[in-house]
Amino acid sequence: MQDTLKPDWRDDVIQDFARSELFERTFQEGMELVEETASYLDGEGRQESKLLSRNAALAYAAESMRLTTRLMQVASWLLVQRAVREGDMAPAAACEDRYRLNADEVSRKDSETARSELPRGLTGLADRAERLYERVRHLDRRMYLDSQTAEPANPVLGQLDRLKSAFGG
Repeated sequence: MQDTLKPDWRDDVIQDFARSELFERTFQEGMELVEETASYLDGEGRQESKLLSRNAALAYAAESMRLTTRLMQVASWLLVQRAVREGDMAPAAACEDRYRLNADEVSRKDSETARSELPRGLTGLADRAERLYERVRHLDRRMYLDSQTAEPANPVLGQLDRLKSAFGG
C-alpha cells in the first residue's frame, strides 16, 4: 500500500498531460465533436431519420444513443483533466473510478445491413467518436494505473522516485 504522505508519481504524469499540447488538441477535438453531433442530431439527422424504414429507424436510434453515450464519456473525462490543469481538482482525485472511462463496452449489435441503411452523417460521426474514444481510453489506461501498482510504467520515473526518497525529496 502506498504511503499517503509521499507524493504519488502519477500526480506528475496526470498534471503533465493536463498541461500538454496533446491534451489541448484532444479536448478541442472532443468538444467540437460533441457540438457537431448535437447539431446533426437536432437538425439534419432528425430529418434524415424520418425517411428511414422501421428497421433502419431502430438502428438509427440505437446508433445515436451509442454515439451520445461515447461522447458524454469522453467529454466527462476531458473535463476532469481540465479541472486538474486548472487546479480545481487534485490529480489523486482524478484517479477515482467515478472519473475514469467506463470499462463497459458499448458495442454495435446492429447488423452491417442495418448500418448500411443509416445516413452517412450519423455513421461518419459514430466512426469519429469511436476513434476518439479509443484514443482517450488508451490515455486513461496509461495515466491511471491500478492503485496496486507499486512502480510507474516508466522505469526512469521509478528511479527518480527512489532518488527523491533516498535524499529526502
